Amino acid sequence: MKLAGLKSIENAHDDSVWAAAWVPATEARPALLMTGSLDETVRFWKSDDLVLERTNTGHCLGVVSVAAHPSGVIAASASIDSLVRVFDVDTNATIASLEAPPSEVWQMRFDAKGTTLAVAGGGSASIKLWDTATWRLTATLSIPRPEVSKPSDKSGSKKFVLSVAWSPDGKRLACGSMDGTISVFDVARGKFLHHLAGHYMPVRSLVFSPNDSRKLFSASDDAHVHIYDVEGKSLIGAMSGHASWVLSVDASPDGEAIATGSSDKTVRLWDLRMRAALQTMSNHTDQVWGVAFRPGVRAAGRLASVSDDKSISLYDYS
Repeated sequence: MKLAGLKSIENAHDDSVWAAAWVPATEARPALLMTGSLDETVRFWKSDDLVLERTNTGHCLGVVSVAAHPSGVIAASASIDSLVRVFDVDTNATIASLEAPPSEVWQMRFDAKGTTLAVAGGGSASIKLWDTATWRLTATLSIPRPEVSKPSDKSGSKKFVLSVAWSPDGKRLACGSMDGTISVFDVARGKFLHHLAGHYMPVRSLVFSPNDSRKLFSASDDAHVHIYDVEGKSLIGAMSGHASWVLSVDASPDGEAIATGSSDKTVRLWDLRMRAALQTMSNHTDQVWGVAFRPGVRAAGRLASVSDDKSISLYDYS
């Protein structure tokens, strides 16, 4: 497995690019790459050549997260303006505006069936679940303190939720917090199950293996990438190599590799069998906030990365 650089677009946005997600193909069009930036816009790019399709506006502050519905028809963007905007991908028509109090949204993910949008609730130390048929709030999953809470930790700020991930079967939700803990929930019962320990700094990104609902990958400011068995509550692997914070992680569609983006300005490709970095890509000149594999495509795989340097890079994954 390897990455080969295909194309980089400098000044893809007018400010730092903090978020990227692939919008699945529909009958009317191929897959698109969606990016969100501190310039307050969401942009859509053709998936093989990074030609700009359109620019969507609607936020009055920077966009920190984007998520695509599995149908490819709708998407969501979250902004520092405390608003999650749900919109039609092809027309930019607003479908719903989900209000979140200040700093209450950091990351969002649709489940595999597209019935629920999970929103990492920032300072509220919770995950909010929204029904995608009615856009009503159906549940708030609150994160309890770890059993071994440090006596000095009197504030709730350490529980600020940064990241969220769905298991492929939709039964589990994992979220990463500022204090390094990962919390796992049973979605159907709305019940907290357990914490996964091992990180001691913010967990900024999480992704489950596409092939295994037990296996979870985490990226942390401690410069490590962890592999957990979610059901067994155990750390089964730790990988290091980045020189600084690991800001993003995504799993390849074949489940054999993960990619990470870091504040050391690099993108790394990791072989999960060897549990080692195979490649380091140095296309960016500033920290890499997002990496995203194009889902579902076994041949002609694609990986995108976005950065504080305002650029987008596209790689062939084979």
